[in-house]
Amino acid sequence: MVYTKLVIDGNAVYEIDETCMEKRKERLKFLEQQQKGAGGEKQKNSRKQ
Repeated sequence: MVYTKLVIDGNAVYEIDETCMEKRKERLKFLEQQQKGAGGEKQKNSRKQ
């Protein structure tokens, strides 16, 4: 089932696919976690030098 939300901004109307937005949030959250993990490794290596 596809959930959509309409956003009206003046004369413009936007249709937001809620399922797609949820997947995007999950993907961004996953990428942020990967970056934090990679950043932590760089900090550990720089301290050893």
